Amino acid sequence: MSDIKKVVLAYSGGLDTSIIIPWLKENYGCEVIAMCADVGQGDEIEPLREKAVKSGASKIYIRDLKKEFVTDFVFPTIKARAVYEGRYLLGTSFARPLIAKHLVMVAEEEGADAVAHGCTGKGNDQVRFELTVKRFNPDLKIIAPWRLWDIRSREDAIDYAKARGIPVPVTKEDNYSRDRNLWHLSHEGSDLENPANEPDYERLLKLTVTPENAPDEPTYVEIEFERGVPIRVDGKELDPVSLLSYLNDVAGNNGVGVADLVENRLVGMKSRGVYETPGGTVLYAAHRELESICLDRDTYHFKELVALRFAELVYYGQWYTPLREALSAFVDSTQRFVTGKVRMKLYKGNCTPAGVESPYSLYSEEIATFGADEVYNQKDAEGFINLFGLPLKVQALMERRTAKK
Repeated sequence: MSDIKKVVLAYSGGLDTSIIIPWLKENYGCEVIAMCADVGQGDEIEPLREKAVKSGASKIYIRDLKKEFVTDFVFPTIKARAVYEGRYLLGTSFARPLIAKHLVMVAEEEGADAVAHGCTGKGNDQVRFELTVKRFNPDLKIIAPWRLWDIRSREDAIDYAKARGIPVPVTKEDNYSRDRNLWHLSHEGSDLENPANEPDYERLLKLTVTPENAPDEPTYVEIEFERGVPIRVDGKELDPVSLLSYLNDVAGNNGVGVADLVENRLVGMKSRGVYETPGGTVLYAAHRELESICLDRDTYHFKELVALRFAELVYYGQWYTPLREALSAFVDSTQRFVTGKVRMKLYKGNCTPAGVESPYSLYSEEIATFGADEVYNQKDAEGFINLFGLPLKVQALMERRTAKK
């Protein structure tokens, strides 16, 4: 411990990182510098300037990473249509590598000996942070207090903070572990730890209304994509951050984007969480609809396999790996003609397509019509079926022949 003189802490101002500052100073006798990444936490950010210093940090860096987050992490994942275990839209997963990269950058600027994080030894985030640190500066020491200290629970952590006069944003009565960024808000812990408990959505939700409280009339939004990237909403061109913020408001007001799920963590256990991803849910659905008319069948089906592996890489913290980069290169090649407009209907928690068009559409009404046409000879289907079914015919003939013997 005596070798460490200066530590840069990934600081959110939540329960864990609030008490890590004094803990590091008490146990390492080191200088602690806080680094906060603004990835869209909203009004949570500004109070941290004063709080970090009052908690014992010598200084705090607050880096506005919202645009980089959306452009370099959210959009590539949308284009891949990567969803972990079919439901989780990876909101925490792809924010951590970005935060950790800038944590290393600040550590290098400050000449720090180590970096620290507030991730527990049970979670995925410790892996996401530390793999990124190893990728960008393997010489930095990594301090993970939850794997070292005697604090065993969030209740213990609250007591630790109280004894040192450090304000924390939770109480023993409202003890959810939350992570917020521009893409989502997650809720874990407390009564959610028992999957038999129905979430108290009226108390829990922050970005989204319940379907019961959503408007009685549907809301329509039109999203325009270029090469798989959303660029306009309702005819208005928006920068990436404004576009996602706008969709969060519209979808959240219609109760869209709440997922209650039990997921398989990388460390081997199952965990239960409630995720609010209003704008992201709309973007995923709209992108899928556009791809349905712009991608050929073989590419579309193979891309679904890629999406599964892509989601695992993101969830496992392997963003900065050759495989993830290679898969993104494949995905980008598939997006060459994924350009067009998608209209989505938002109504009481539902998000359904209400029309799609593209100058590169592979859908041909002339061919697909049930009416009369001159471009498709239905007699051709007979020969196709005969050849396609030939293996089945040969199998049946063999079984008939051997059964007689």
